[in-house]
Amino acid sequence: MNEHGNPAAAAGALHLGDLIVRRMGFGAMRVTTDGSDIWGPPADPRTAKLLLHRALELGINFFDTADSYGPHASESFIAETLYPYPEGLVIGTKGGVVRPSRRRWDPDGRPEHLRRALDGSLKRLRLERVDLYQLHAPDPQVPFADSVGVLAEAQRAGKIRHLGLSNVSVTQLEAARRIAPIASVQNQYNLENRKSEDVLKACERLGVAFIPWYPLGDGAALRSRGLKGLARRLGLPPAQVALAWLLARSPVMLPIPGTASIAHLEENTAAATLRIPPEDLAALN
Repeated sequence: MNEHGNPAAAAGALHLGDLIVRRMGFGAMRVTTDGSDIWGPPADPRTAKLLLHRALELGINFFDTADSYGPHASESFIAETLYPYPEGLVIGTKGGVVRPSRRRWDPDGRPEHLRRALDGSLKRLRLERVDLYQLHAPDPQVPFADSVGVLAEAQRAGKIRHLGLSNVSVTQLEAARRIAPIASVQNQYNLENRKSEDVLKACERLGVAFIPWYPLGDGAALRSRGLKGLARRLGLPPAQVALAWLLARSPVMLPIPGTASIAHLEENTAAATLRIPPEDLAALN
């Protein structure tokens, strides 16, 4: 299939452990809700189902979700829409953040909570083993090694294929790797927020996939003067250029832009086919 029919393939691929995924993924945080609180089931289930199927048609084979999205609604809706899953689809989910109310995202890295969270995700996703399970955030009230350790136990028990981390430092990544192999790190990173540059470089050195959340900076990256000027010169949407910049930034980069709009999904995925001229990349860097 050519890039026109399968644009995600144009981004190339990378390894998540022994799995191979295309470097343009899909973040399923916003598919289940309207508004910014990520709370509740889909406002328009029919469009949300079409969106997930369209992502597959575009060649995307990595979907990222979490038990806190909804909460629980994103995982359940993915299974409702796509199960039995097509061959080659890799699903990553996360646990370790709880939602006592619609505006709270509280870390909970207690081993007993993570065991329950994993079992809940498996049930909602209708899986016996999840491809990628990520610790959503370190819990300052719980020793980091305890949180990672219980997930390593679950991996040995066959419930997790590959382990990932989210919102971690280089030191935490190194500490986790002393406990179990780590396949991915998901930190905030975009054109305007590069605070995790050291983590990205560590992932490159270690061959660990780097999954930037908020790859468009919740819109902030799109307001960059340099980005807007380049997008105008190229005659392309700023979001497309920002995602193409991420893909060019590192071979271990796996953007997961999320949207509830099929048009935006198509626009975002088309970034995989865009090659920014080297002099323009240098100006953005």
